[in-house]
Amino acid sequence: MATPSPGYAITVRVEAPSSAGATSGLVAAVSKAQGALTALDVVESHADRLVVDVTCNASDADHAETIREALAAVPGVRVRKVSDRTFLMHLGGKLEVVPKVPLKHRDDLSRAYTPGVARVCLAIVENPEDVRRLTIKRNTVAVVTDGSAVLGLGNIGPAAALPVMEGKAALFKQFAGVDAWPVCLDTQDTEEIISIVKALAPVYGGINLEDIAAPRCFEIEARLRDELDIPVFHDDQHGTAIVVLAALTNALRVVGKKIEDVRIVVSGVGAAGHAIIRLLDAEGASDIVGCDRHGALDPDAEHRDEFRGWIARNTNPRRARGSLKDVLAGADVFVGVSAPNLLAEEDIAAMADDAIVFALANPDPEVDPVAANNHAAVVATGRSDYPNQINNVLAFPGLFRGLLDAQVSDITDPMMIAAAQAIADSVAPSELNASYIVPSVFDPHVAPAVAAAVRAAAEATGAAGPTAGDDPATAPEVTPAR
Repeated sequence: MATPSPGYAITVRVEAPSSAGATSGLVAAVSKAQGALTALDVVESHADRLVVDVTCNASDADHAETIREALAAVPGVRVRKVSDRTFLMHLGGKLEVVPKVPLKHRDDLSRAYTPGVARVCLAIVENPEDVRRLTIKRNTVAVVTDGSAVLGLGNIGPAAALPVMEGKAALFKQFAGVDAWPVCLDTQDTEEIISIVKALAPVYGGINLEDIAAPRCFEIEARLRDELDIPVFHDDQHGTAIVVLAALTNALRVVGKKIEDVRIVVSGVGAAGHAIIRLLDAEGASDIVGCDRHGALDPDAEHRDEFRGWIARNTNPRRARGSLKDVLAGADVFVGVSAPNLLAEEDIAAMADDAIVFALANPDPEVDPVAANNHAAVVATGRSDYPNQINNVLAFPGLFRGLLDAQVSDITDPMMIAAAQAIADSVAPSELNASYIVPSVFDPHVAPAVAAAVRAAAEATGAAGPTAGDDPATAPEVTPAR
């Protein structure tokens, strides 16, 4: 049975006899059902009975039902209700809109809305750049999806994708103070998506593309980057690449190797794999082999899209051929963004000494992390129940904070490399070890460090806007419209 997880937390409200051993019987029932008890609260107490909330983690929905049945089987116990705590968190959605200004009396209304707001509208007409100072555009990101590649769930559509986009927006706000909003589009037509995003772009300071299937995601991002004057970022590609580079930077520090000297094998050449390979290449990796389900990409073959073709033409300098297992032998680094259970323990044993394994397929990685640890020096996954979780939340909030503050119109490799370096450097030398190569996603210093690094990179390359970083309290006066 899988490890119980907070993602399957339940609260079971039961009636039990008010005897001395009533609660111990409930604890024993949860334990026998292999649940992880997290709380036991008496919510009502009567002469002959107790009403108790039993809160515990299960491993999946079926396991939750097993726990309910175990509690119902305790003599004298009656189950009143089972509440799934994940669903409770989502009731009514996870976001709300809250005004930043007081609206307590007629004077407030006159300034925030009519008639005063008309003067602000006209000021923007006279000087369009003032839209960044005088509206939400300065701090707002659209989280755009078509629901075609959501998590590991596949093409589930825009409505079913909305809870994920809400969560993404909540993370933007929590970690970087960025106001983000879900934009779930009921179309999977490339041209229509591009047209819609261009039409809504005036409201936003940036576009975060999310969970759009490859290869359409490549064209959508490239076109929008060319045709908009605000940054467009496909997190499934570049967010993953940034955190992988950060983690690899520290993993190489642990094992005493340099990125330009190591042999790297990447399993998966879709959205994430393509971006990882390109960013590692930009950082100086000189020996990368990209593999799809058939093995190493053949540099002499025709490929089904230009992105696989780029990988085939620009990597694999040794012209390695064969299956994933074949090309992994002797490699220093494995990065998996593909499918579960592709590798066995002996495949990791065949890698170079002090190997680094990033098995990032979710929820089941390419290789069992415990087995990989028997041979690799550093192991990371995309899961929260193992050390070294490669999680995009380390990158995108701070990245967009920096992009918005710098008022850039595009995102460059130096900005992404700066973000990765900031994440890596958030782990102090005294903290760095094989089980701690990336900071905690709850480390409050990460997002500000990433934002500062991105803004500095933008300013160093001349990509920052003319009023980048203006604070409303100290910004130059805007010219009121008469």
